[in-house]
Amino acid sequence: MKCPFCDNIDTKVIDSRPKEEGHAIRRRRECEMCGKRFTTYEKIEENIIMVIKKDGRREAFDRNKLINGIVKACEKRPVAVADMEKVVDEIERKINNEMVKEIDSNRIGEMLMEALKELDEVAYVRFASVYRQFTDVNTFVKEIEKLIGNK
Repeated sequence: MKCPFCDNIDTKVIDSRPKEEGHAIRRRRECEMCGKRFTTYEKIEENIIMVIKKDGRREAFDRNKLINGIVKACEKRPVAVADMEKVVDEIERKINNEMVKEIDSNRIGEMLMEALKELDEVAYVRFASVYRQFTDVNTFVKEIEKLIGNK
């Protein structure tokens, strides 16, 4: 691994730890020339999955879009960042386990809504209101009634 500070190719691993429930490894490295330390991550290379958008466009699956969506939904809620990351990890794992090259954006949205329903009901309703494009208060109330009825 090339040192990001001096471009030397001789570096040594001084610490390795599993990340993402064992699906990645975090390595602390030290450059043998300049002595500076840096972190690298090793992860299994996965197939590129294309997301089919509502308008028919296709784009590469982007984990960051899921994270941004869940962060916005959970804003000012007592939800730990680690819990949000676990949800995203689980959705990403489910998509990869399906062994498909393409997935509909609606399917991803439904997975996220199901996870949010378990994580935080207010975050779920916030996300649902944007995702399902609630147009009036009645639609909003119906969604809350469905949530209450499922308890």
